[in-house]
Amino acid sequence: MQLNIETERLRIRALTVIDAGFMMQLMNTPTWIKNIGNRNVNDKTTASNYIANNIINSYNINGFGLFLVILKKDNQSAGICGIVKREGLVTPDLGFALMPNYEGKGIATEASKAVVQYAKESLQLSALAGITKPENIASIRVLEKVGMEFKEMIQLPKDPNLFSLYTMALHKEAL
Repeated sequence: MQLNIETERLRIRALTVIDAGFMMQLMNTPTWIKNIGNRNVNDKTTASNYIANNIINSYNINGFGLFLVILKKDNQSAGICGIVKREGLVTPDLGFALMPNYEGKGIATEASKAVVQYAKESLQLSALAGITKPENIASIRVLEKVGMEFKEMIQLPKDPNLFSLYTMALHKEAL
């Protein structure tokens, strides 16, 4: 998938299996495990398979997925941000996660705003959702900063957790 989104501080591109080492690190951070869940991605091979079977597969099927967020200043991978078609949600879902050393610096908000603009202008999506655990205040702030509003508490298939569902219309006809 060809994708090149740029913001003031960030470059956002499609993930490839070359990013397996970074994804393995990200998916094993305490924040990821606490807020997203343990996906049992404990080595580069499993991470490569996860990228191929979940992320690249989403690009091919949905035309979107999770993207790598890179800092322009030092070319370091900071996290991921993108759009997920999630079982149990009608509307595509904005997702994001950062390495702990990049949290609290406005990177998730900057990347999310760029991805929302991409969803609206390039993908022509009519609406976006965002889900998070109700205690995840940092993610709630990001969702609100990009223009989402709390809608309801939901439960997703095969997941015992309750999530706060946030939504936003991207085009007037979605209201």
